[in-house]
Amino acid sequence: MHPLQRFFKSQRQRPTFEWERFQHRDVLVIDHPRCQAVFSRQGAQLLHFQPAGQKPWLWCSATWPQTGAIRGGVPVCWPWHGRHPSEGMWPAHGWGRLVDWKLQDSQEDEAGVSLHWRLSLCDWQVDLHARLGDAMELRLSTEHQDIEPCQLSHALLAYWRIGDISEVSLAGFDGLDGYDKLSRQPCRQDGDLHVSGACQRVFSGVGALQLEDRAWARRLAIDTDHNDETCVWHPGARPLLGVKNNESQGFVCVETVSGGDEYLTLAPGEKAHLSLQARLLS
Repeated sequence: MHPLQRFFKSQRQRPTFEWERFQHRDVLVIDHPRCQAVFSRQGAQLLHFQPAGQKPWLWCSATWPQTGAIRGGVPVCWPWHGRHPSEGMWPAHGWGRLVDWKLQDSQEDEAGVSLHWRLSLCDWQVDLHARLGDAMELRLSTEHQDIEPCQLSHALLAYWRIGDISEVSLAGFDGLDGYDKLSRQPCRQDGDLHVSGACQRVFSGVGALQLEDRAWARRLAIDTDHNDETCVWHPGARPLLGVKNNESQGFVCVETVSGGDEYLTLAPGEKAHLSLQARLLS
């Protein structure tokens, strides 16, 4: 069972939006006829999403650290992705997933819910818009408000929940040249991508993908909107802090990245955008 499904077991009638406290974090529990979801105020991180009548779409670790990043859901990696290029002691994937965001707006209609989160930090304004119902859409925008150009790299790192990693394939990479970050070698994908052991492959110019989960007889269409890079990641047998060995068999990460190792250069007042969409195929 997903650790956040506990909020939906009670028989009491719950409002559509309700704040709760869980594992030292403020979480926003969303209970709508079309879907159930949970966001963390820390990082504006979507931790759980489950359309009505379906299995959960996102994986989340059962145990969270008292402080620091929560592993799972869709972390917002900002304003850098991966390790900082010059400051080795700064946190991986930036400050965005470690600080509290402000919920600017939350609305509901017959089709689902819409939320707007904002982070204002130094000379940056970052907005995350979410639309949840039968499908999932996340849109991240960053506006640079300084008087000098600045560099940026950002990502939406989705932990997709699956039945078993050995029974998963990803379609949409066939014929694409990429880069294997584990072997540090270029790679070319022929046919569907199957994750066997540790995997960290990056491809450019990817649009629509299909995640086929044979264990759960489910196919998800994932659209990264042709952002700069799409990365497929899984730790394989490598242990992850706070994650039990068998837990990692229940997810595969598909990240949409803009900037990557090259970084974007934003002029004063310029905006950068990133999006991630998913819908059920079967």
